[in-house]
Amino acid sequence: MTTLSLTATFALATLVLWLGEQLQQRIPFCHRYNLPGPVLGGLAVSLLVLAGRQAGMNAPAFDLSAKTPLMIAFFTSIGLGASLTLLKRGGRLVLIFLGIAVAGAILQNAAGALLAVAMGEKPLLGVLAGSVTLTGGPATGLAFAPQFEQAGISGAEAIAVAVAMGGIILGGLVGTPVGTWLIRHLHARTPGLAEAAAGLLKNSAQQALDYRALTAEDLLKALGVIWLAMWLGGGISAGLQSLGLTLPAYIGAMLAAAIIRNLDDRLQWLRLSEPAVEALGGIALSYFLVLSLMSLELWKLAAVALPLLVMLLAQALLVAVMCVALVYPLTGRNYESAVMSGGYCGFMMGTTANAMANMDALTRRYGPAPQAFIAVPLVGAFFIDFANTLLVQACLSWLK
Repeated sequence: MTTLSLTATFALATLVLWLGEQLQQRIPFCHRYNLPGPVLGGLAVSLLVLAGRQAGMNAPAFDLSAKTPLMIAFFTSIGLGASLTLLKRGGRLVLIFLGIAVAGAILQNAAGALLAVAMGEKPLLGVLAGSVTLTGGPATGLAFAPQFEQAGISGAEAIAVAVAMGGIILGGLVGTPVGTWLIRHLHARTPGLAEAAAGLLKNSAQQALDYRALTAEDLLKALGVIWLAMWLGGGISAGLQSLGLTLPAYIGAMLAAAIIRNLDDRLQWLRLSEPAVEALGGIALSYFLVLSLMSLELWKLAAVALPLLVMLLAQALLVAVMCVALVYPLTGRNYESAVMSGGYCGFMMGTTANAMANMDALTRRYGPAPQAFIAVPLVGAFFIDFANTLLVQACLSWLK
């Protein structure tokens, strides 16, 4: 079997990324439900590999030595976004919303484990089809897959990707209808639409200017801090392992990055550009997903296809019920709460991009919801990842 060099692997991955973006833009279904371009491109390659395998052909092997560093770099960028100052600035509403998200992740794992046992599967399969891949998304699912494989879940990577993709689709299908039902059925309204709209337009314009103003110095500084956090995180991870704690490779770097970010918030000595950190994290995530999916063994999904479908549908129902029973009443019983419920479905079943798309669809029709556009990205893009990592690790320890 031919093995591609690292350079050739990255060159191919770049072409696959371009293919994925074209599929995302040109296929209405993929565009409507925000299916990630890197995932679409990587899945296309893995499907070709599957077809070749069934035809008796051997696909070339890829040099995947960069996969783990790219994964760690992405989660490091998440850590650099975990600012306690921002959390406090979001106020009590953000803390409540974070609490609901953590509760939702716990319920996802409990429901998944119970359903798996009821269908004669290992409870850890239900956890893998729970908060690991739904709250966490494809990146978290792939990051934890080796630990689930070691715990006896065969084909964990393929399962993680399948559930994550199904969750992304269901998050888009369920989120907007749930938000719409809450708005119409409960007759929620929002005050100050004109003022809120002006504020949203101003924030959107400022964000666009921030990205256009990025300089090489901004990117270099952000890259240097990411490397520094990854190096320090290696020491933190080694220390945790010496205490008998087995955690994903990225957790040390993520913690180091969060410490650096919060020290910088207080001391103002680095003044990192958030758009630069987000851009570098996005690049690392894109290549990590493509490299992971290009080597995916899809043929291992056949044995668990039906249980996964049942669990996905049950999880979608669970999240929808949580929106009505928890998110809406606990966040104010108003129009903002209804929009946040649509966002909650998005990131608890898929990604933050799903959440933003759901809320955008609702606000385009019913009016702006500025508080929702603060709370949902803060929780969905940053803080829930920390809690979810600890929760998944606890499940791995308890259910082995």
